[in-house]
Amino acid sequence: MPEISLTVLVLLCLAAAAAGWIDAVVGGGGLLLLPAMLLGLPHLPAAYILGTNKAVAIVGTTGAAVTYARKAPVDVKAAVRIGLAALAGSMGGAFFAAGISSELLRPVIMVVLLGVAAFVMLRPAFGRTQAGGQVTRARTVTAIVLVGGGIGFYDGLFGPGTGTFLVLALTAVLHLDLVTASATAKIVNVCTNAGALAMFAYQGTVLWQLAALMAVFNLAGGMFGARTALRKGSEFVRGVLLVVVFSLVAKLAFDQWTA
Repeated sequence: MPEISLTVLVLLCLAAAAAGWIDAVVGGGGLLLLPAMLLGLPHLPAAYILGTNKAVAIVGTTGAAVTYARKAPVDVKAAVRIGLAALAGSMGGAFFAAGISSELLRPVIMVVLLGVAAFVMLRPAFGRTQAGGQVTRARTVTAIVLVGGGIGFYDGLFGPGTGTFLVLALTAVLHLDLVTASATAKIVNVCTNAGALAMFAYQGTVLWQLAALMAVFNLAGGMFGARTALRKGSEFVRGVLLVVVFSLVAKLAFDQWTA
Protein backbone atom coordinates (compact mmCIF):
# COMPACT_ATOMS: atom_id res chain seq x y z
CA MET A 1 0.00 0.00 0.00
CA PRO A 2 1.38 3.47 -0.84
CA GLU A 3 2.28 5.89 1.93
CA ILE A 4 -0.79 7.95 2.88
CA SER A 5 -0.75 10.83 5.33
CA LEU A 6 -3.06 10.68 8.33
CA THR A 7 -5.00 13.72 7.07
CA VAL A 8 -5.68 12.11 3.68
CA LEU A 9 -6.62 8.83 5.35
CA VAL A 10 -9.14 10.54 7.63
CA LEU A 11 -10.65 12.45 4.70
CA LEU A 12 -10.94 9.26 2.64
CA CYS A 13 -12.71 7.49 5.51
CA LEU A 14 -15.15 10.39 5.93
CA ALA A 15 -15.78 10.37 2.17
CA ALA A 16 -16.44 6.62 2.36
CA ALA A 17 -19.00 7.14 5.13
CA ALA A 18 -20.78 9.94 3.24
CA ALA A 19 -20.74 7.93 0.01
CA GLY A 20 -22.24 4.94 1.83
CA TRP A 21 -25.09 7.12 3.13
CA ILE A 22 -25.84 8.63 -0.30
CA ASP A 23 -25.62 5.27 -2.03
CA ALA A 24 -28.00 3.63 0.44
CA VAL A 25 -30.61 6.37 0.15
CA VAL A 26 -30.77 6.76 -3.62
CA GLY A 27 -27.56 5.55 -5.29
CA GLY A 28 -24.70 7.61 -6.68
CA GLY A 29 -22.20 7.28 -3.83
CA GLY A 30 -19.44 6.84 -6.38
CA LEU A 31 -19.92 10.48 -7.39
CA LEU A 32 -18.30 11.38 -4.08
CA LEU A 33 -15.95 8.50 -3.32
CA LEU A 34 -14.17 8.13 -6.67
CA PRO A 35 -13.23 11.85 -6.98
CA ALA A 36 -12.10 11.82 -3.33
CA MET A 37 -9.81 8.87 -4.01
CA LEU A 38 -8.49 10.40 -7.21
CA LEU A 39 -7.66 13.65 -5.39
CA GLY A 40 -6.27 11.96 -2.27
CA LEU A 41 -4.21 9.38 -4.16
CA PRO A 42 -3.12 11.26 -7.30
CA HIS A 43 -0.15 8.99 -8.08
CA LEU A 44 -2.11 5.75 -7.84
CA PRO A 45 -2.99 4.08 -11.19
CA ALA A 46 -6.67 4.34 -12.10
CA ALA A 47 -7.12 0.55 -12.04
CA TYR A 48 -6.19 0.50 -8.33
CA ILE A 49 -8.58 3.37 -7.59
CA LEU A 50 -11.44 1.51 -9.29
CA GLY A 51 -10.59 -1.85 -7.74
CA THR A 52 -10.24 -0.46 -4.22
CA ASN A 53 -13.44 1.55 -4.66
CA LYS A 54 -15.35 -1.64 -5.52
CA ALA A 55 -13.94 -3.43 -2.48
CA VAL A 56 -15.15 -0.55 -0.30
CA ALA A 57 -18.52 -0.12 -2.00
CA ILE A 58 -19.59 -3.75 -1.85
CA VAL A 59 -19.36 -3.75 1.94
CA GLY A 60 -21.56 -0.67 2.37
CA THR A 61 -23.97 -1.87 -0.30
CA THR A 62 -24.32 -5.25 1.39
CA GLY A 63 -24.93 -3.64 4.78
CA ALA A 64 -27.58 -1.36 3.27
CA ALA A 65 -29.21 -4.28 1.43
CA VAL A 66 -29.44 -6.35 4.63
CA THR A 67 -30.87 -3.39 6.57
CA TYR A 68 -33.48 -2.78 3.89
CA ALA A 69 -34.38 -6.46 3.50
CA ARG A 70 -35.20 -6.69 7.21
CA LYS A 71 -37.66 -3.80 7.23
CA ALA A 72 -38.78 -3.02 3.66
CA PRO A 73 -41.14 -5.19 1.57
CA VAL A 74 -38.43 -6.34 -0.85
CA ASP A 75 -38.87 -9.28 -3.24
CA VAL A 76 -35.36 -10.67 -2.72
CA LYS A 77 -35.70 -13.41 -5.36
CA ALA A 78 -36.75 -10.93 -8.04
CA ALA A 79 -33.97 -8.54 -6.98
CA VAL A 80 -31.34 -11.30 -7.29
CA ARG A 81 -32.65 -12.25 -10.75
CA ILE A 82 -32.40 -8.63 -11.85
CA GLY A 83 -28.94 -8.48 -10.28
CA LEU A 84 -27.72 -11.52 -12.21
CA ALA A 85 -29.04 -9.99 -15.44
CA ALA A 86 -27.25 -6.74 -14.55
CA LEU A 87 -24.05 -8.70 -13.93
CA ALA A 88 -24.29 -10.28 -17.40
CA GLY A 89 -25.19 -6.91 -18.93
CA SER A 90 -22.21 -5.19 -17.31
CA MET A 91 -19.86 -7.80 -18.73
CA GLY A 92 -21.31 -7.15 -22.20
CA GLY A 93 -20.98 -3.39 -21.72
CA ALA A 94 -17.37 -3.75 -20.61
CA PHE A 95 -16.67 -5.83 -23.74
CA PHE A 96 -17.82 -2.95 -25.99
CA ALA A 97 -16.43 -0.14 -23.82
CA ALA A 98 -13.07 0.01 -25.59
CA GLY A 99 -14.73 1.04 -28.85
CA ILE A 100 -17.02 3.73 -27.41
CA SER A 101 -15.99 7.31 -26.68
CA SER A 102 -17.25 8.59 -23.34
CA GLU A 103 -17.21 12.09 -24.85
CA LEU A 104 -20.03 11.00 -27.16
CA LEU A 105 -22.04 9.42 -24.36
CA ARG A 106 -21.88 12.26 -21.82
CA PRO A 107 -24.21 14.69 -23.66
CA VAL A 108 -26.78 11.93 -24.20
CA ILE A 109 -26.74 10.91 -20.54
CA MET A 110 -27.00 14.56 -19.43
CA VAL A 111 -30.12 15.06 -21.57
CA VAL A 112 -31.64 11.85 -20.19
CA LEU A 113 -30.91 12.90 -16.61
CA LEU A 114 -32.40 16.36 -17.10
CA GLY A 115 -35.49 14.72 -18.55
CA VAL A 116 -35.65 12.43 -15.52
CA ALA A 117 -35.35 15.39 -13.14
CA ALA A 118 -38.13 17.25 -14.96
CA PHE A 119 -40.35 14.16 -14.84
CA VAL A 120 -39.81 13.66 -11.10
CA MET A 121 -40.47 17.34 -10.36
CA LEU A 122 -43.60 17.50 -12.54
CA ARG A 123 -44.97 14.23 -11.17
CA PRO A 124 -45.03 14.74 -7.38
CA ALA A 125 -46.74 11.38 -6.87
CA PHE A 126 -43.95 9.45 -8.63
CA GLY A 127 -42.51 6.90 -6.22
CA ARG A 128 -44.53 8.06 -3.22
CA THR A 129 -46.77 5.02 -3.04
CA GLN A 130 -46.44 1.44 -4.15
CA ALA A 131 -49.05 -0.09 -6.45
CA GLY A 132 -51.24 -2.59 -4.69
CA GLY A 133 -51.27 -6.32 -5.44
CA GLN A 134 -48.58 -8.64 -6.76
CA VAL A 135 -46.17 -7.57 -9.46
CA THR A 136 -47.11 -9.35 -12.69
CA ARG A 137 -44.81 -11.84 -14.37
CA ALA A 138 -44.58 -9.59 -17.42
CA ARG A 139 -43.34 -6.67 -15.34
CA THR A 140 -40.82 -8.90 -13.59
CA VAL A 141 -39.46 -10.16 -16.92
CA THR A 142 -39.31 -6.57 -18.20
CA ALA A 143 -37.37 -5.55 -15.09
CA ILE A 144 -34.92 -8.43 -15.53
CA VAL A 145 -34.29 -7.75 -19.22
CA LEU A 146 -34.49 -3.95 -19.42
CA VAL A 147 -33.56 -2.82 -15.92
CA GLY A 148 -31.06 -5.56 -15.16
CA GLY A 149 -29.61 -6.20 -18.59
CA GLY A 150 -29.96 -2.66 -19.92
CA ILE A 151 -28.64 -0.70 -16.95
CA GLY A 152 -26.05 -3.40 -16.32
CA PHE A 153 -24.81 -2.89 -19.89
CA TYR A 154 -24.66 0.87 -19.26
CA ASP A 155 -22.71 0.25 -16.05
CA GLY A 156 -20.08 -1.75 -17.89
CA LEU A 157 -19.99 0.68 -20.81
CA PHE A 158 -19.90 4.01 -18.95
CA GLY A 159 -21.05 3.76 -15.33
CA PRO A 160 -21.82 7.12 -13.63
CA GLY A 161 -25.22 7.23 -11.93
CA THR A 162 -25.98 3.51 -12.28
CA GLY A 163 -27.51 3.26 -8.80
CA THR A 164 -29.72 6.28 -9.44
CA PHE A 165 -30.89 4.88 -12.79
CA LEU A 166 -31.71 1.59 -11.06
CA VAL A 167 -33.90 3.33 -8.47
CA LEU A 168 -35.77 5.30 -11.13
CA ALA A 169 -36.23 2.33 -13.46
CA LEU A 170 -37.40 -0.02 -10.72
CA THR A 171 -39.89 2.60 -9.55
CA ALA A 172 -41.26 3.02 -13.07
CA VAL A 173 -41.30 -0.62 -14.23
CA LEU A 174 -42.36 -2.40 -11.03
CA HIS A 175 -44.45 0.50 -9.65
CA LEU A 176 -42.47 0.50 -6.40
CA ASP A 177 -42.28 3.38 -3.98
CA LEU A 178 -38.86 5.02 -3.86
CA VAL A 179 -37.87 3.40 -0.57
CA THR A 180 -38.60 -0.11 -1.83
CA ALA A 181 -36.92 0.70 -5.15
CA SER A 182 -33.80 1.85 -3.27
CA ALA A 183 -33.86 -1.38 -1.26
CA THR A 184 -34.18 -3.50 -4.40
CA ALA A 185 -31.44 -1.52 -6.15
CA LYS A 186 -29.03 -2.28 -3.31
CA ILE A 187 -29.46 -6.03 -3.81
CA VAL A 188 -28.87 -5.58 -7.54
CA ASN A 189 -25.77 -3.49 -6.74
CA VAL A 190 -24.37 -6.26 -4.56
CA CYS A 191 -24.48 -8.62 -7.56
CA THR A 192 -22.83 -6.20 -9.97
CA ASN A 193 -20.20 -5.09 -7.44
CA ALA A 194 -19.32 -8.72 -6.69
CA GLY A 195 -18.65 -9.44 -10.36
CA ALA A 196 -16.54 -6.32 -10.83
CA LEU A 197 -14.59 -6.91 -7.60
CA ALA A 198 -13.82 -10.50 -8.63
CA MET A 199 -12.28 -9.20 -11.86
CA PHE A 200 -10.25 -6.49 -10.11
CA ALA A 201 -9.06 -9.00 -7.49
CA TYR A 202 -8.03 -11.43 -10.23
CA GLN A 203 -6.02 -8.62 -11.85
CA GLY A 204 -4.43 -7.75 -8.49
CA THR A 205 -5.59 -4.12 -8.52
CA VAL A 206 -7.16 -3.89 -5.07
CA LEU A 207 -5.42 -2.25 -2.08
CA TRP A 208 -6.99 -4.55 0.51
CA GLN A 209 -5.64 -2.83 3.65
CA LEU A 210 -6.89 0.60 2.61
CA ALA A 211 -10.16 -0.90 1.38
CA ALA A 212 -10.74 -2.70 4.68
CA LEU A 213 -10.37 0.51 6.68
CA MET A 214 -12.56 2.61 4.38
CA ALA A 215 -15.12 -0.20 4.16
CA VAL A 216 -15.82 0.06 7.90
CA PHE A 217 -16.89 3.70 7.42
CA ASN A 218 -18.75 2.91 4.20
CA LEU A 219 -20.66 0.14 5.98
CA ALA A 220 -21.64 2.50 8.81
CA GLY A 221 -22.75 5.14 6.31
CA GLY A 222 -24.70 2.61 4.26
CA MET A 223 -26.58 1.15 7.19
CA PHE A 224 -27.34 4.61 8.57
CA GLY A 225 -28.50 5.76 5.13
CA ALA A 226 -30.86 2.79 4.81
CA ARG A 227 -32.33 3.48 8.25
CA THR A 228 -32.72 7.16 7.36
CA ALA A 229 -34.61 6.33 4.16
CA LEU A 230 -36.85 3.84 5.96
CA ARG A 231 -37.62 6.32 8.71
CA LYS A 232 -38.17 9.43 6.59
CA GLY A 233 -39.95 7.77 3.68
CA SER A 234 -40.28 8.31 -0.06
CA GLU A 235 -40.63 12.11 0.04
CA PHE A 236 -37.19 12.40 1.63
CA VAL A 237 -35.70 9.95 -0.90
CA ARG A 238 -37.29 11.98 -3.70
CA GLY A 239 -35.51 15.13 -2.51
CA VAL A 240 -32.15 13.39 -2.25
CA LEU A 241 -32.75 11.84 -5.67
CA LEU A 242 -33.13 15.26 -7.30
CA VAL A 243 -29.96 16.53 -5.60
CA VAL A 244 -28.00 13.50 -6.83
CA VAL A 245 -29.39 13.78 -10.38
CA PHE A 246 -28.42 17.46 -10.67
CA SER A 247 -25.01 16.70 -9.12
CA LEU A 248 -24.45 13.97 -11.68
CA VAL A 249 -25.43 16.33 -14.53
CA ALA A 250 -22.97 18.91 -13.19
CA LYS A 251 -20.21 16.30 -12.93
CA LEU A 252 -20.80 15.05 -16.48
CA ALA A 253 -20.92 18.63 -17.79
CA PHE A 254 -17.63 19.42 -16.06
CA ASP A 255 -16.01 16.27 -17.49
CA GLN A 256 -17.29 17.16 -20.97
CA TRP A 257 -16.01 20.73 -20.68
CA THR A 258 -12.53 19.68 -19.51
CA ALA A 259 -12.21 16.67 -21.83
